[in-house]
Amino acid sequence: MNSKINETNLTTKKSKLLLDKHIAKIPNFPKKGITFYDISPILESPKLLKQTIDALCEEATVFKPDLICGIDARGFLFATPLAYNLNCGVIMIRKSNKLPGKVHVQSYELEYGSSELSIQTERQLSGKRILVIDDLIATGGTLNASQALIKKASGIICGALCIIELTELKGREKLMCPIVSLQTYRF
Repeated sequence: MNSKINETNLTTKKSKLLLDKHIAKIPNFPKKGITFYDISPILESPKLLKQTIDALCEEATVFKPDLICGIDARGFLFATPLAYNLNCGVIMIRKSNKLPGKVHVQSYELEYGSSELSIQTERQLSGKRILVIDDLIATGGTLNASQALIKKASGIICGALCIIELTELKGREKLMCPIVSLQTYRF
């Protein structure tokens, strides 16, 4: 796969935050032909980190979530401050063998392999509106697996937030919820 960056910065409807120049593009990682979109420069800047969290909060309010669900690992970086600002709780969806106790497990395909995600069965999700957050949506495998786990735990997925979306991989088509991304690229 070869990625090509769309030169036009697309932003959310509410936010005017342009993130492109703060996202590092690393070619051939984690394997040849894949471009890794690295949010580390956003995390390093206190001002930009605050602006990104503020933009996510602005987008999240319309979903009226009860819980914010961070996906392992970069989704965790945004889930807690988002939940704090929205007065919500936080739950975690983790990679396999990272959570104690009984878990629901869901396998999924990535652009460059396969993996599994899990959520603890004792989380009280029944009937709760859950907003999922991750750093990137590409093929939609990770978010789709997270959606399946939330459904197994009787939660209601009300939406998904991502910092970056690779639009030509059509990941949003796999999801059955609204998705908001702060920065999009053609792939």
